[in-house]
Amino acid sequence: MNLNWSYSSLKEYINCPRQYNEVKVLKNFTKRVTYEMTFGTQVHKYCEDYVGEGKPLPKDYEHFQPVLDELLAIPGIRYPEHRMALLLNGQPCKFGDADRWVRGIVDLLIVDNDQGYIVDYKTGSNKYPDPNQLKLMALMAFAHFPQLQKIKAGLLFITRNSFVDESYTRDQIEELWDNFRPDLNRLEASMETGVWNPNPTPLCGWCPVKTCEYYKDRR
Repeated sequence: MNLNWSYSSLKEYINCPRQYNEVKVLKNFTKRVTYEMTFGTQVHKYCEDYVGEGKPLPKDYEHFQPVLDELLAIPGIRYPEHRMALLLNGQPCKFGDADRWVRGIVDLLIVDNDQGYIVDYKTGSNKYPDPNQLKLMALMAFAHFPQLQKIKAGLLFITRNSFVDESYTRDQIEELWDNFRPDLNRLEASMETGVWNPNPTPLCGWCPVKTCEYYKDRR
């Protein structure tokens, strides 16, 4: 099995290798679509349509407009819901390339000459922000847009009017990859050995893998 990953799939592996194998690899179980997931998808679509096409926000979501207008004021070419992928050697490729190594979709990418901006919309809690998704999107943007020398990136917790920002430069590329290498090595080891150890947590009560010894349905 060749390693083919995304930020979300790697995070699922980190959370629980057993669940990752049963759901993503063997496809023995399917994750239940929650209200929070549906709401998040809906809000992402409204933001994409407003920023990308100028479509008005639905009445119940008009309070998002001021912060989205700030994004529209940033100079440059906007790429909403922009798909990117890389080969194992780090070279850019098409999102659907069969030989791709990693791929992802950035909610909003803005390119202004050598300056880039990356925004990821979030509808959940901002209590424990995880900027690794920004780092991965920046790495792919550096590969797909060789003119970029620096990138400002942020997690926009749009329902809480909160913004967690970071900045990266092209000379940090190797350093940024270091954030992913240990977990990717673990994932490759699981693939090679077939060992997918469970990681019991309080979230086991909502896990779809009914064959796991830690399964207890609390939904």
